[in-house]
Amino acid sequence: MKRLSTGLFAALVAAGIGTTSVLAAPSASGHTATLAPVQVAQDTSMPPADFGTPPSGEYPILFNDRHVYSKPDRLKANRVLAALVRGNVILIPLRSMFEQMGATVSYDPATKTVDVSKPGSDVKVTVGQPEVIINGESRPLDVPPEIYRGAVVVPVRVVSEGMGAYVQWVPDRRIVVVRYIPAPVPTPVPTPVPTPVPTPVPTAVPTPVPTAVPTKNPYEHFVVGDYIFDSKVYNEFSPGNSGNADGGGGSFTGRAAAEFPLLGLPWMLEDDYRSWSYPHNAGYVTVIGGNGATFVPSFRAVDTDNDARLGFKIASPRIYIGVGYLTRTENYGYPRQNGVGFGAEKLPDLDQPFSVYGSVWYYPSVSGPFTFPDGSTADLQARFLKYEVGATWSLGTSGLFLDLGFLGDRITNKQLMPGNAAHAGGYAGLGFKF
Repeated sequence: MKRLSTGLFAALVAAGIGTTSVLAAPSASGHTATLAPVQVAQDTSMPPADFGTPPSGEYPILFNDRHVYSKPDRLKANRVLAALVRGNVILIPLRSMFEQMGATVSYDPATKTVDVSKPGSDVKVTVGQPEVIINGESRPLDVPPEIYRGAVVVPVRVVSEGMGAYVQWVPDRRIVVVRYIPAPVPTPVPTPVPTPVPTPVPTAVPTPVPTAVPTKNPYEHFVVGDYIFDSKVYNEFSPGNSGNADGGGGSFTGRAAAEFPLLGLPWMLEDDYRSWSYPHNAGYVTVIGGNGATFVPSFRAVDTDNDARLGFKIASPRIYIGVGYLTRTENYGYPRQNGVGFGAEKLPDLDQPFSVYGSVWYYPSVSGPFTFPDGSTADLQARFLKYEVGATWSLGTSGLFLDLGFLGDRITNKQLMPGNAAHAGGYAGLGFKF
């Protein structure tokens, strides 16, 4: 009945002013789409308005029988007081019209978006975009909203579809007729008073104890042992002999590391131990100091080195830089050598099923006092570079993991050493995270 009475009212308004009216034609959804001429019965001599070359400029608006926008060239409170015609589409001032209908209008200048809200209705438009969003549903517009004299103007479809208003364009009088009747507020239904029901006494139910969820420890601790297979050694006793070439004991390595917080910063402590066992074939060997050679019978040589490291975490995952202290020993009469160095290391991520790791540590001077046969002493000195690269594979949630990789070192003579040396080999083993 509302839609019928409103249409009759608009027709009577148009007929009363003796003109041909142009109605907004309904879209497929039942809402106003584009303009279509409708002939009023009292004036059959006048042809429909030709919107092929429509007038331009501003036109008064008759809203609910009141000429509230009767002077199109005036501004009041920074609002456009009239309508525009663009092609065959009428544009009306959004804020003025919607506030007349009791809606709240907000404008975001950053996105040029206007949000109109009213109980049961929400409308959004953006300047320059040919669409309107009504209650979350996007619908196309023939003409996009624009800014006219500092105010946003929109096609009449936004009013008719967003608020259920009726709009007519009277071409002879150059006036836009808008009719809006707000929906009546429904009378609230009185809430029935429920009949009191006796409340049963609840049986006490024990509160379930929540299962503790283990939190992930960001700091790792582990130990690992590996067998070095097919190791190669190059020094004055070995021209590249394999560690297990004669069937003797092989070489091995072990590591232990722990991450921990200190003064609010992440640190790590690590110990790296390597033992290289290899055969020396009987023959002449260059002596310490490089002055001559001496015959040495065959034996199994063992070179060991151990360095303790303190690192500071500089990046994730588990990348450290730090300092180290290295100790080297041999079983063929050389003195114990010690030295301080530095390096970088990436620890394994044992909280992952698979991870990679690696390290490079450099000791610029590793030395120890050597006593010559005549009783004189001098420091045996060398530069020492250690490296390692490997991968781990966790064995479920047991804490055990497989470990494999490749490691080695480069030893460069600085003083008294018979020559340079190197150790290298692949390894595999088993570790435990705790």
